[in-house]
Amino acid sequence: MSEQEQGQELTGYKPTFWNRSYELGGGIKLELGKRTLIMGILNATPDSFSDGGRYNHAEAAAARAAAMVDEGVDIIDIGAESTRPGFEPISVEEELRRLLPVIRAVREAAPHVPISIDTYKAETARQALEAGAHIINDIWGLKYDPFMAAVAAEYGCPVIISHNRPARDYGDLVPDVLADLQASVAIALRAGVEASRIWLDPGLGFAKNHDDNLEFMGRLSELTALGYPVLLGTSRKRFIRQTLDLPVDDLAEGTAATTALGIAQGCQIVRVHDVRANKRTAMMADAIMYRGSK
Repeated sequence: MSEQEQGQELTGYKPTFWNRSYELGGGIKLELGKRTLIMGILNATPDSFSDGGRYNHAEAAAARAAAMVDEGVDIIDIGAESTRPGFEPISVEEELRRLLPVIRAVREAAPHVPISIDTYKAETARQALEAGAHIINDIWGLKYDPFMAAVAAEYGCPVIISHNRPARDYGDLVPDVLADLQASVAIALRAGVEASRIWLDPGLGFAKNHDDNLEFMGRLSELTALGYPVLLGTSRKRFIRQTLDLPVDDLAEGTAATTALGIAQGCQIVRVHDVRANKRTAMMADAIMYRGSK
């Protein structure tokens, strides 16, 4: 049986209303299923497409983390390697050199906010978790580093499995993406990751063109139907820029539109740069979508 076939069997796990409750250490609790969670992006990189170089020092990162808390953030996602198109990969050593001081600074500035680590390298994830991170966010869906799933299982942390491919070679976009994600879920479960700790991300912007991204945005309910919490990461992505013909720093409304559409289709976490605008968008959407569910 192939990984995809195993994943299709294993993803029959469907909790009621996708509810989750996590004890993440340090007295931090995280709950899914009561409202949309806002994940704020903090790039500790010199070359991010959106805000490269602004927060790659501990003091600036701490200030941004504190600002995001004031804006209503629920999770802070820290990455030290840009994943923009044409990015230059960096070594584990360089990634950790950038990352660890920022994690420590954010923990001090926002001690009650969970931290996710945006990396596809197992050793980076391990050291980040040791330094105080709580969640792994892997853009390669546990397929790049063969040890990543084992790290997630060892630490018992939530793991975000994102869709990606080396090339855009789909036969049928949405079924192919779902099959790829099911294969990643199978990798996680075989390594001992608990099903309740798996979140999915459709990977919009990764190995997908403009039309692919728009199509998947309209069919997110097919992903949320798998029964796992879904994180939507569209913030300032190229397909929004192309649709609106606007610069990268003028996409708050376009991103908010995708946030609302994602929530309407069952997404439970949104990963964004503009925390305040998307928090308000989510609050309004939640008032409609979660009404009567308490």
